[in-house]
Amino acid sequence: MRVYLDNAATTALDPEVLDAMIPFMRDHFGNPSSIHTHGREVRSSLEKARKSVAALLNTSPAEIFFTSGGTEADNTALRCSIEGFGIGHAISSPLEHHAVLHTLEDLAKKGRIALSLVRVDEKGYVDMAHLRELLQTHPKSLVSLMHANNEIGNLTDIAAVGELCREYGALFHSDTVQTVGHYRHDLQKLQLNFMVGAAHKFHGPKGVGFLYVNNENRISPFIHGGSQERNMRGGTENVYGIVGMAKALEIACRDLEAHRRHVQGLKDRMIARLKESIDDVRFNGDPENAEKSLYTVLNVSLPPSDLGDMLLFNLDIHKISASGGSACSSGSDIGSHVLRALHADPERPSVRFSFSKFNTPEEVDYAAGVLAGMHKKENVNL
Repeated sequence: MRVYLDNAATTALDPEVLDAMIPFMRDHFGNPSSIHTHGREVRSSLEKARKSVAALLNTSPAEIFFTSGGTEADNTALRCSIEGFGIGHAISSPLEHHAVLHTLEDLAKKGRIALSLVRVDEKGYVDMAHLRELLQTHPKSLVSLMHANNEIGNLTDIAAVGELCREYGALFHSDTVQTVGHYRHDLQKLQLNFMVGAAHKFHGPKGVGFLYVNNENRISPFIHGGSQERNMRGGTENVYGIVGMAKALEIACRDLEAHRRHVQGLKDRMIARLKESIDDVRFNGDPENAEKSLYTVLNVSLPPSDLGDMLLFNLDIHKISASGGSACSSGSDIGSHVLRALHADPERPSVRFSFSKFNTPEEVDYAAGVLAGMHKKENVNL
């Protein structure tokens, strides 16, 4: 049995999405910037995809810009708003994805901004009182807080953060990569200036994403070289990727409730199986609080052992794909900045399992059994 439980890193392409993309790989190959028939046909499909994404987020197509993914979208929102609006102070958290944290740290290192990090508690929740204090001291800042943490799954109340930012005249950017397609986002209600999505997190293709820019806060391009995306992003659009992303988001929103019930059930099952089979198993974040935890992610903290360095390798030998933290840092040996910020015990090995609609209860049982067996074997060897 091969088991893929690393869906927070990337998801499998939905067959319906592939079917929607193939005609644009094979037949509709025109450049959407060209004025001839081939180009106009593709331009029409591109704008249809934009309208679809906008409708599913309850916003205007004029506020949706296609990018190469979440990282580019984050960089565009952060760098271009800071530059364009003359922002001198940013507020974020130590738990953000590196697409945000490294970008803001780079701007701070270059003296472009001062950067403040809001406190988080031991479970990873943002200290809203401290956020208010920071905004009182630094009004009109740029605030960047992710909707759901990609390593531990904690949800941030972005509606409450948005209201607080509006109160203090701050701009609010949220990395929503892990929640687009998994939760409903109503941009007519949320006080968001910028948000991002990446197709491969909700069963779309890799290499394509979007940036939402509120019409009240228009910014200059991050990538120059052409007038594409209404002069907001130079470069020929990834048409079949964009068509695939729009289809993937349509499917995700169509099936959202059933998908959520299924995946939450898998997560709950994994928690129960691990509690039954491993003494002193713990979980990073707050995964048993279904209202405040991303239902696709479970970060497991195992009792102290020598498993740590070989944990993922041994799971892979058993044909189980998982992650030690943020998959975007895989291959590095610096560990998880999220777990360090939570002061997690470094002697306790951690593994992140993340689930999708394509996973089954049998796969969860197999993975939990393998992990429990590895832990028991380690204890015998000790």
